Amino acid sequence: MSEKHFTDYQLSEEIGRALNSLGYETPTQVQTEVIPVALEKKDLVVKSQTGSGKTAAYGIPLCELVDWNENKPQALILTPTRELALQVNEDITNIGRFKRIKATPLFGKHPFHIQKAELKQRTHIAVGTPGRVLDHIERGTLSLERIAYLVIDEADEMLNMGFIEQVQSIIQALPRDRVTMLFSATFPEDVAKLSRKYMDNPAQIEIQASGITTATIEHALIQVMEADKLALLEDLLIVESPDSCIVFCRTQEHVDKLFREMADLGYSCDRIHGGMEQEERFEVMHAFRRGQFRYLIATDVAARGIDISNITHVINYDIPLEKESYVHRTGRTGRAGKTGKAITLVTPKDFKRLAEIEAYIGFAIPKVKAPSEEEVDRHRKDFEQKQNIKPELKKDKREQLNKQIMKLNFNGGKKKKLRAVDFVGTIAKLDGVTADDIGIITILDFVTDVEILNGKGPLVLEKMKNTTVKGKLLKVRKGNK
Repeated sequence: MSEKHFTDYQLSEEIGRALNSLGYETPTQVQTEVIPVALEKKDLVVKSQTGSGKTAAYGIPLCELVDWNENKPQALILTPTRELALQVNEDITNIGRFKRIKATPLFGKHPFHIQKAELKQRTHIAVGTPGRVLDHIERGTLSLERIAYLVIDEADEMLNMGFIEQVQSIIQALPRDRVTMLFSATFPEDVAKLSRKYMDNPAQIEIQASGITTATIEHALIQVMEADKLALLEDLLIVESPDSCIVFCRTQEHVDKLFREMADLGYSCDRIHGGMEQEERFEVMHAFRRGQFRYLIATDVAARGIDISNITHVINYDIPLEKESYVHRTGRTGRAGKTGKAITLVTPKDFKRLAEIEAYIGFAIPKVKAPSEEEVDRHRKDFEQKQNIKPELKKDKREQLNKQIMKLNFNGGKKKKLRAVDFVGTIAKLDGVTADDIGIITILDFVTDVEILNGKGPLVLEKMKNTTVKGKLLKVRKGNK
């Protein structure tokens, strides 16, 4: 681990306070190498596994570099999936919380008009998937003239999902005078081409892939006939007794089928795949992050955007179709310095695909025998006892930070000629409140939302019932988070 601390960087007090609240103390290797270069506004190409902490590696410098007073977006972050866009957006919001950085997520299957209205507000950083971002650019709803920073996250996955042409179209529409940072777990030729064509003498950073080797993840392979997979999975779960486990299937249908089978057998499980409504996917991920159930059955689409540090096991129920997916799936475990286990079930028809994966990762996955009946019987009692114990719900650092925040809703906005400074000026003058207690302010035509930080929400709510803003007494109530 690096001996550096976040306090060693020239970071503002607001960013330092947020990192402290989030429990960030010692930077990961990718953060140690990326943050100083990014703060110097240099182009960067970074080869780094998922789970290495790269969102904060670019998120911290971006939150530091953007100017709060500028209304138009100054940074654009491109991600391959909706889940990752939301995850990154949440991380940026938390890192920039005390600087009042406003990040706006842009992704498909979410009403365009809501995103358009958000973009009319002060937006410092836009985070989105290529298709929806390009849509906003073509319709003129995403202002580009102030974009000074572009981050292309998970570039190899953009390529796998067929987004590379959209990414190129977006780059061509951006100001030439900008800083570009490209992050990728693997480096196929098309990603290298992208960096050569659109970047200015970038610094090259390569973080040794601990996730792909056996340093933090123990890889194992079990041969099985297709018809015996479910019985083998049951035996494995008894013997391994994972605290938190993702079971990957190849298709949505396989996920649905296995989910029904496991639920019928009484396992504490849920599922996630691209065919589900976005809201449902978010709810499942939030519940899994908090530890409300032990087993998540998922397709590859869910492998991106699952940033949970305590997944102990990944089981490839179906071998992945793409060799790169093996890296992304197994990278869900062994994160944040912890160890993990990745077990792959292989049927005779999978051997060709297995050979491609092994050639790609550079080592043969160790073959192990299926658990014996004696072994399963030996572990069964402990497993059953563990299943009867309700999992202890995990406290998320982000939730701790958000607990101290109350959103207040005022019944006045742009149509009453109200601006953010009017609310800041009024609220900061209240007894026991300072400007540091005021978070993100969102002003719409007829309403304004103001985040009050540091647990001061109830105090501000009470006082603002009898305090005018710019001479107007506004109705105020507690808003939804």
